[in-house]
Amino acid sequence: MHISTQKHLSRRTLLKGACATIGLPLLEAMMPAFSRAEAAKKIPRRLVAIQTNMGIIPQYFFPEQAGADYALTPYLEKIAAHRKQMTVFSGCSHLGVTGGHTAEKCFLTATPHPDRGGFRNTVSLDQFAAEHIGNETRFPSLSLACSNEGGPTLSYTRSGAPIAPDKSPRKLFEKLFVQGSAKEIEANVEALRQGRSMLDFVGEESKRLSKTLSKGDQQRLDQYFTSVRELENRMTSAEAWEYKPKPVVKAKPPEDIEDAKEFVQRTRLTLDVVKLALENDSTRLVSFFIDTTVIHAITHHGNRPEALAELSAHESAQFGALNDFLTALTASKEDGDTLLDRTMVLYGTCMGSASSHSNVNLPALLAGGGFKHGQHLAFDKNNNYPLTNLYVSILQRLGIETNTFSTAKATMKGLEMA
Repeated sequence: MHISTQKHLSRRTLLKGACATIGLPLLEAMMPAFSRAEAAKKIPRRLVAIQTNMGIIPQYFFPEQAGADYALTPYLEKIAAHRKQMTVFSGCSHLGVTGGHTAEKCFLTATPHPDRGGFRNTVSLDQFAAEHIGNETRFPSLSLACSNEGGPTLSYTRSGAPIAPDKSPRKLFEKLFVQGSAKEIEANVEALRQGRSMLDFVGEESKRLSKTLSKGDQQRLDQYFTSVRELENRMTSAEAWEYKPKPVVKAKPPEDIEDAKEFVQRTRLTLDVVKLALENDSTRLVSFFIDTTVIHAITHHGNRPEALAELSAHESAQFGALNDFLTALTASKEDGDTLLDRTMVLYGTCMGSASSHSNVNLPALLAGGGFKHGQHLAFDKNNNYPLTNLYVSILQRLGIETNTFSTAKATMKGLEMA
């Protein structure tokens, strides 16, 4: 029996022989029989969310004109090659997120008032997405940081707990691409199984407790059960991945740089490994906290020319590193698309002005991901537009059905899918 692949076949097409009737597997010729939405879900969509925590000099970033014909500013000149693949935002902020530097923990959560006593963070954008699509890859998400001291992170669980980031590009490379021994694999699997056993025990104890609680507490406990079940599913998925070989890459492991002043070069090393991770579909969700505290003193420049020149040199170099990352994603192809076409790169900061510790009018841009780009979306600088609306657009582009995230109740106005 000959079947032409030029025809549109129904998914119910059968092969009929003398003694058997066999259903066909999914063929390319059957794809038109599916809805566009179903076909789109099969295309891997990715997110890399990057925050630099000491702000960005506003006048060197924000264009004066709105729309597609804006003049490039000094920082945007550094990424001019990707102008048609990016959208620049102004007049945006996170509703109620105040506190100067303390807002850095809220860049991906938008949880209000981090400067108040008793503050508790909520789930970050990447982890919200990981709950829905994280099991499609070996690593549900990667939480990364360029930092020496402490544990700054952009990633927070649904309960608001910080997720410790990977800080070493070399260790990240080994985590992604170096296959463990059989003994190490079995040890990892056993640890996962023990974790699942503990969750089972906690779940049974909680069910007994539920019978003695009020309806309100029972609802909260039900939310907890849901989180436990989701975690169990992710741990089961992780166990299966342990037995699958890791991808083989030609690149050599990077050599770590310990000097905090070399944060731009350290950023480059990390982004090089991130590109490899995306290219091999090891993960589709990455958060990256770039800690530039080492230049904190000159962010309070008081408009002194020499301080501005020194600060802008550092920040310009950061945009140079971003440009190289976007260029690398553009050069990598996946089924006819560039990797940038399928990867949203969010770049921004928690402060509109580090000099004044302002948390309004946040510098931010989005590159790639299949949106209609090439524009500057300018909103009211005094009555800011919710940056979280952009996060809803990102989630929907990842194939997640939601109209809300944190304080947002809509998608980003003026940003359309390609």
